[in-house]
Amino acid sequence: MKLLWLQAAGCGGCTQSLLGAESRAGVLAQFADSGLDLIWHPGLSEACGDEARAILQAAADGRLPFDILCVEGALLRGPNGSGRFQILSGSGRPLIEWVCELAERAAYVLAIGTCSAYGGIVSGGENITGACGLQFDGDQEGGLLGTDFRSGAGLPVINVAGCPTHPGWIVDTLLSLALGALRAADLDAWQRPRFYTEQLVHHGCPRNEFYEFKASAQKLSDLGCLMENMGCKGTQANADCNLRPWHGVGSCVRGGFACISCTEPGFEEPGHPFMETPKIAGIPSGLPVDMPKAWFVALAALSKSATPKRVRENSRSDHPLIAPGIRKSGPK
Repeated sequence: MKLLWLQAAGCGGCTQSLLGAESRAGVLAQFADSGLDLIWHPGLSEACGDEARAILQAAADGRLPFDILCVEGALLRGPNGSGRFQILSGSGRPLIEWVCELAERAAYVLAIGTCSAYGGIVSGGENITGACGLQFDGDQEGGLLGTDFRSGAGLPVINVAGCPTHPGWIVDTLLSLALGALRAADLDAWQRPRFYTEQLVHHGCPRNEFYEFKASAQKLSDLGCLMENMGCKGTQANADCNLRPWHGVGSCVRGGFACISCTEPGFEEPGHPFMETPKIAGIPSGLPVDMPKAWFVALAALSKSATPKRVRENSRSDHPLIAPGIRKSGPK
């Protein structure tokens, strides 16, 4: 399968993430071994200038067949719907025109990262650039291609959301397409592949013992749970970040930072500082999904009353102060 990659308005972080995919030979070799031919990428391909424009024009005209269109970054519709805030260099044409033409030729269209899925960081604030996603504008259906868009294979835009998106999510999605194993039923309500959104960031979190006892961090660098005070949305965010960490070791929570639910539309403007937890009468307003408020309040009170000294003391420190006890010999 032939793959064409465009970068719209964004930081390029999803490409940087992709290059860290877990493959000894490198992600491009992994693509080649899987039958994926990357015909052009603005940051990784040698072709540039006139040669690059010729490739894109041939693809848009149908003279260069391709299967998958990946778009990274938000799509800029401004000013006044002209799209001229972002011109494809040397072509004199807005990038959104190229995206629309190429999308009509592709069997599959992928939004790589939250910016191209929903608008993301680029669409924050007053959004004077008219930034949006390929098939969503924030949490509203539509976006650049419209609600009714379907690719040549009959699928809507596949949103590989994340800021940046995990390299494994990109690779697994592309390999699933190469195997013919990804269908509409495999996408969730936000058109994200279910294989990574049917888990929560909370699953596999190294701070789960602190969460269970509601032993909460009080400041940055504390080891305790980040939900109660530090803005963590790991119990609400759909992603498997802590089940398959970046490079096998890293995630936001493992690095000491709250999960900000970057796979969701609108994450860029939560209505409060990212590292603070909004509360109503002392109770976090964002509770774990599927958990009634009364249950959470009752469980929290019980858990705090049963918190071991080790867990309580360690939660308020940047290093363990008390080690777990050692089981004595005898019947187990």
